[in-house]
Amino acid sequence: MEFTHKRTIQITASLLLLLAITQAVFTALYSGGISFSRQYAWGFEATIFTVLVAFASTAMVQAKEAQLGWSAIAFSAVLNIVQVSIGLTLFSTFGQVAGAVEGTKPLIGGVVSLSFMIYYTAKLLLGLAAVVFGLSFLAKGGKVIGGLTAIAGTVAMLANTILIIFGRDGFLPSGVAGASGMIATLLLAICLIKLNRKSD
Repeated sequence: MEFTHKRTIQITASLLLLLAITQAVFTALYSGGISFSRQYAWGFEATIFTVLVAFASTAMVQAKEAQLGWSAIAFSAVLNIVQVSIGLTLFSTFGQVAGAVEGTKPLIGGVVSLSFMIYYTAKLLLGLAAVVFGLSFLAKGGKVIGGLTAIAGTVAMLANTILIIFGRDGFLPSGVAGASGMIATLLLAICLIKLNRKSD
């Protein structure tokens, strides 16, 4: 199978759509107090992010326009791999140390804060990608989806910028960053699918 530019875009959009859906499901399970394996959930996400890096970076190299958007998607995926890896490997380890050794509780706090900083940065980049492709689709006549995607991307960028600057204990709840980023990712995926079809 040849990975043409159109096919690469289609796969990238499908991966983004899958990520948005899985994050929505995991959030719903967590909010509902339903237990699930973080190892499997985060491991599954890390796998998707890894594949997304390859396809988004390929699309960036192949693209004749909107390279900024492709770059934002690719680098957000790289950051998400790092963030998920920290959660999978360090949360439990540092948690055990903090629970067993007196005076080491700040260790897990620092690791969690690092993970969230990377998380917010990745969401900011996805918001930027949503703005880039939303405006691109808007210019090509896709007023509703293009406009919504650009607005959602702007909100995600602003929310995550605030949390990066003021921290997750600031005046904006951390959930706003995750929710806005998830919505922006969903609309970005839909926008990319429609843009890809328009190029036929």
